[in-house]
Amino acid sequence: MNKCQEIERSIIKKFRPTIWHNFVKAINNYELIEENDKIAVCISGGKDSFLLAKCLEELQKHGKIKFDLEYIIMNPGYTDEVLEKIKNNLRVLNIKAHIFESPIFKIVQKEKNPCYLCAKMRRGYLYNYAKELGCNKIALGHHFDDAIETILMNLIYNGMYAGMMPKLNSDNFESMELIRPLYLVREEDIKDWARYNDLSFIDCACLVTKKNTGKRKEMKGLVKTLKEYYIDADRNIFNSIHNVKLDKVINYFYEDKENNFLDKY
Repeated sequence: MNKCQEIERSIIKKFRPTIWHNFVKAINNYELIEENDKIAVCISGGKDSFLLAKCLEELQKHGKIKFDLEYIIMNPGYTDEVLEKIKNNLRVLNIKAHIFESPIFKIVQKEKNPCYLCAKMRRGYLYNYAKELGCNKIALGHHFDDAIETILMNLIYNGMYAGMMPKLNSDNFESMELIRPLYLVREEDIKDWARYNDLSFIDCACLVTKKNTGKRKEMKGLVKTLKEYYIDADRNIFNSIHNVKLDKVINYFYEDKENNFLDKY
């Protein structure tokens, strides 16, 4: 058994309870994949997206639903060293990916809110390239921790309750959908998988984020503090977006229509 086969085996054997089970649960619970889908797996170069690629590959081989995969990598301005590390991991994991260029890093470094603009631009480029390949969905590597950090960021910085959805229809690309199959997988379990298989991936290669100005890093620290007060704080933050009681909310929006509790009081 070669290294790639050992890595693949670890996902469905050693990490079956923590990764594979939660990956399949998200696919089923949120109805993320349908018969004859063609999914563009978006690989950023980090641990999350590479794990996503291998999980989807395993599901394609052994699952009951028939679907196709394309692996795509957008180079937003990586250094040669970073790009070579990504290519080396592609070889180790036996993934054949399409690599294309974009000018995102040059643009966002001039902005006051670079992370928001970067995410928005990345998605546009990925949708466009995926559509050129004939795909109807793009898959991103966001996980459980990303979901709760999004809830907290919206509460603290935007004064609203909104989360990161497990799937979304694109507003700008007709018949295109975004899915997040790692939605129920915890980041620490992804780190354990990488360590167990002696894999090394890139972190976010953006110079702005490297200066520790990213809001997500702040939220990770906040979640860690909250868990010191109550060990299941992260789980309950995640569960809260599944258990919203609209009769206990003063104001809410549905499809851009504003609703107030006084309307039915």
